Amino acid sequence: MSPNFELLAKIIGCTREHPPVPLLAKVMAETIDLSGDGGVLKTVVRKAKDDAIEPSESLPLVDVPYEGTLAETGGVFNTTHEDNSIFSFEVGQGAVIKAWDIALRTMKVCEVAKITCKSEYAYGAAGSPPEIPPNATLIFEVELVACRPRKGSSVGSVSDEKARLGGT
Repeated sequence: MSPNFELLAKIIGCTREHPPVPLLAKVMAETIDLSGDGGVLKTVVRKAKDDAIEPSESLPLVDVPYEGTLAETGGVFNTTHEDNSIFSFEVGQGAVIKAWDIALRTMKVCEVAKITCKSEYAYGAAGSPPEIPPNATLIFEVELVACRPRKGSSVGSVSDEKARLGGT
């Protein structure tokens, strides 16, 4: 066993023959600094297929279920899971916090990621009372379930985009 696995095995009580693969994968998942300053960090929880569709100029509308927690307390401040709803928005238009505009551009359909957002990429010094205090670091678990064209876009542009991405 590698030193990292042996340490994890001691902590979580697994063996080489019976490793907790999903947990091990989460613990050892790579975190990517999307903003370059540590302000927006992304950890892939579930990878999408390589040829999965991603947001683009012709598919800028995204649909996501999510759960947001406060990094300091772990308390949930907002979720779509309770009512099985989907949140939709257009990427890159400033309709959501800056961290989401940055992070969702890097995701593919069926990907699940944990996005950690420093306050300057979320609600800043003002917070969003009463749920989000000032200067709060937020953690979102987000799944990209769909990318769609703007209303009024032709179906041809979506087909062209799928063809460009290697889809059928």
